[in-house]
This record gives sequence, structure tokens and C-alpha cells, in this order.
Amino acid sequence: MTTTSPTVHRRTEPIRPLDLFDIDRLLESDERDIAATVRKFVDTRLRPNLADWFESATLPKKLAKEFGSLGLLGMHLPGYGCAGTTAVSYGLACLELEAGDSGFRSFVSVQGSLSMFSIHRYGSEEQKQEWLPRLAAGDAIGCFGLTEPDFGSNPAGLRTRARRDGTDWILDGTKMWITNGSFADIATIWAQTDEGIRGFLVPTDSKGFTANTIHKKLSLRASVTSELVLDGVRLPASAMLPEGRGLSAPLSCLNEARFGIVFGALGAARDSLDTTIAYTATREVFDKPLSSYQLTQEKLANMTLELGKGVLLALHLGRIKDRDGVRPEQISLGKLNNVREALSIARECRTLLGGSGITLEYSPLRHANNLESVLTYEGTSEMHLLSIGQALTGYGAFR
Repeated sequence: MTTTSPTVHRRTEPIRPLDLFDIDRLLESDERDIAATVRKFVDTRLRPNLADWFESATLPKKLAKEFGSLGLLGMHLPGYGCAGTTAVSYGLACLELEAGDSGFRSFVSVQGSLSMFSIHRYGSEEQKQEWLPRLAAGDAIGCFGLTEPDFGSNPAGLRTRARRDGTDWILDGTKMWITNGSFADIATIWAQTDEGIRGFLVPTDSKGFTANTIHKKLSLRASVTSELVLDGVRLPASAMLPEGRGLSAPLSCLNEARFGIVFGALGAARDSLDTTIAYTATREVFDKPLSSYQLTQEKLANMTLELGKGVLLALHLGRIKDRDGVRPEQISLGKLNNVREALSIARECRTLLGGSGITLEYSPLRHANNLESVLTYEGTSEMHLLSIGQALTGYGAFR
């Protein structure tokens, strides 16, 4: 009679989720270098302070110059001290920043894709020369005022008003949920005029301008969010953005920022998944690692699949943007899918961390809290669904 020894299951060397998709093979060497540089900065400079900044709801203003020294501010814009990188490189930088925290990507996105882009695209040469080099270096901070307390998804109804007084303009109104508002030096403000919606550059030390920091947030705590109040702010004629006419102007700026979100949200998802894989490998349940159970592996495999698909979509949209220009409804595809899946991944990861997952020692719940804001700002999921629906049917169903 013979006996057989029980089968011994040896653990193979694990790989990181995105290595399954060979993502690096899809990138140029300079794109990999930019991603690696930002990742190192996040890991060495930002990550050690993350829990404290999130808990205290602060983001040090001095980080602006550090972002500027890395060339992150307005990095996809040409000239005026900007790096002039590709859209894909910018997207990868956003991914690495948000792998740290959505607040970092939000700061860089608002500075570069909203404030700086609005000046670069619609400003006069004098406005560009005055502001863009300073904003690129982080010597000045910008914000972007379109959303109002009663007008988010319907910006065409904004109530902020700019009226002529001789050669000057007088601005009155309120803007809400403005990232960087309380420590900005310059605000791009969109207002109704007799000529339609126009953009204005408003120095934040202008008489009648007030920025009130929004406190008691449950999301994006490592980010400054503000209410802007304009009470009879007087501006010279030169403050108007000469090329920014109509609602299409601010919406084009939002498309620039949404593109960064398409990549950025995946950084939060990747970090959540990496954190959870590492945790489940060391957490023992019933005398063996949590990661060795089938139900755990099913969750990890499904999350990896959605993460990888999201990165492939982001890269595809980035290549389109660099080659031909990406359409708004295509950006809607990316933001809708990638933020939705990133939020689902962060939530699922939290479940695998058990009680440990509710502490700031681990990132998934912090990422999930942040992504709740990312899900709704710069276009809610409902608005992006309707944008896609209009492209498919030819009918606008927003009203």
C-alpha cells in the first residue's frame, strides 16, 4: 500500500496589478520618467504628512512652489515658463499625484487646467506675460470661479453680474466650492454681462473681494475649498479675458480639468489596491494569509480588471488628445467610468482591511471619501451620462 504526501502549494512571486496589463510598454521613455519623478516626490515629500494634513484639513501653501519646481503647474501648456508636455504625460502626473491624495491633483489641476488654461487660451498677451510665468513657478496661485450656490450643473444660469461703469467693470455675485480660493492671488471669474457670459481676471486683494474657507468637510480635506464673494469689485477694462466669450469658454476649461481626472482617479484606485494587496498578504485569518482565500482573490482580481481597463481607456483618450484633440463626450466617457470604478475599488478595498480600514493608517477610505467629491465636481455622473446619451441619440435630455 502506498501513501501520497499532501500537495504543497508554494507561493509564487506576486506582481503589481498594472503589470498584468504591461502598461509600461505602452509608454514612451519620457512619460515613464515623468511618472517616476512625480511618484518619488509623492512618496518622499507628501505621503509622510498625508494623515496629518487630512486630519487637520490643511494643505500648506508653500507646496505651490514645490509643485512649480517640478514643472507640474500648467505642464501641458506651451511657453510662458510652462513645460509644454504631452497630454499623456500630464495625465500620468495627475495619476501619481492622486495616488497620494485627490487634494494634490485638485490643486495642480485647478492651477494648470482652469486658472492657467483660461489665461493661456483666452487672455491677452499682457495678461499671459503678467500671470503665467508666476503661476507656473508657484509664485502665484490661481483659482477658477464658475460654480455658484444655485448653479452647478446649469452654469448658463449663473447670477454673478458684471456691469460697465465708464471704462471700468463692476462685479457682484457669489461663487461656491472653489478650490484654492482662500489662498489664491488671482481668480478667473465668469459673469453675466449685456454681451453674454465673459471672463475676468480678479486680483484677490481687490476691494470688495472676499474668500471664505469652507470647513467641516468630510471629503477633500487636504485641499482648500472656498466661497468667493464679490461685492462691488471694480476692475479696469484690461481685466476682461478678451477671447473668452460665451459659456463655451469656461466649459472648455472644465474639459481640460476633467481630462486630468480621467487619469487622476485611477491613482487613488491603484494606491487603494496596492495597499490592500500588501495588507491581505500579512493579515492572518484562521491561520493563513487573508490573500490566500478564494473570496479575497476574487475581489482583488475583479478590482485589478477594472483598474487596468480604466488605465487603458485613459491612455487611449490621451493619445487621441495629443494627436487630433479629444471631444467633450469622449472625456465624459473617461470621467464617468474611471471615477465610478475608482470609487468602487476604494470602497471594496476598505472591506478587506476590516477595522483597520477606518483609520488614516491605511489609504482606501480616505481615497473613497475624496472620490465622493470627484464623482460630482466638474460634471456629475448624471451630466456625463446625458452627454454620452446626446452623442448616441442626437437628442439633448438635460432639461
